[in-house]
Amino acid sequence: MATATTSTGSTTKHSRRLRGMTARRSDTVAGYLFAAPAVLLFLLFFALPLLATIGLSFVHWDLLTPPRAAGLANYERLLGDSHALRVIGNTFVFTFASVVLHLGPGLLMALAVQRRSSRPLKYFLRTAYFFPLLISWAAVALLWQYAMHPTFGVFTHYLGALGVPTTSWLTSPTWSLPALLLVDFWHTIGFTFVILLAGLQAIPVNLYEAAIVDGAGALRRFWNVTLPMLSPTLFFATVVSFIGAFQIFEPMYIMTNGGPGDATRSIVQLLYETAFRSFEVGYASVLALVVFAVIFIVTLLQFRFARRWVHER
Repeated sequence: MATATTSTGSTTKHSRRLRGMTARRSDTVAGYLFAAPAVLLFLLFFALPLLATIGLSFVHWDLLTPPRAAGLANYERLLGDSHALRVIGNTFVFTFASVVLHLGPGLLMALAVQRRSSRPLKYFLRTAYFFPLLISWAAVALLWQYAMHPTFGVFTHYLGALGVPTTSWLTSPTWSLPALLLVDFWHTIGFTFVILLAGLQAIPVNLYEAAIVDGAGALRRFWNVTLPMLSPTLFFATVVSFIGAFQIFEPMYIMTNGGPGDATRSIVQLLYETAFRSFEVGYASVLALVVFAVIFIVTLLQFRFARRWVHER
């Protein structure tokens, strides 16, 4: 009898172990199935194009004749190409100015709306600031091209009425890049503004109440409460703004075509012209890898130094 009871207990434990193994195996399979679409999309739209671009950077190819091996010739050409290096410099200047403009005024706008606005006004301003982002770059570029026309543009008209000297904004070597920065700011500031406003709204009110009880003024509350609690949102906005600005293409291509000279040409525009006007696919692939490498390295550095200033809640 005792032997039969022991045998039954052993069978029960074995059955439980089998059911546990089967459940774990089912969970593992389900995990792979859930991850499969993301892995497939990653391979299809990132890994394979990246490998193809690396491969093309070692050939000469004009899209009409078979590719010819080039070795490191395309990379050596980039190092001696003053035109490309000047364009990369332009892109860095535009990107740095764009990130600063988005974070500084964007934060001020978010603070003003968060602290001083009634709820209906807050909804209106949020919609008004975000609305330009819904317009395509082509329409925005044509609109501002008309507004900045040196003869009949409304931008020129109102500045002239205020006594501000006007110029041909989009053909001036001095003013063409600031003019494009203004257009970029008008079009995309709503995105940064909404992100920062959401970050401000997520800060617990009791932190401000405790700071007031401790006698902290507005400036000290901003420095000791708002900035630390908003730092993760600021970090995200910095990363996203840098990636977006370094890939700028449409306003330069439509409004100035990169001119005058190379004053407003971006690296993505140069990449497009090299690939589809000059049909130098190998050299264009090197430029594409430069774009990828810069974004990857700068983003990596941003994550590396984020530990020093981003407050973890």
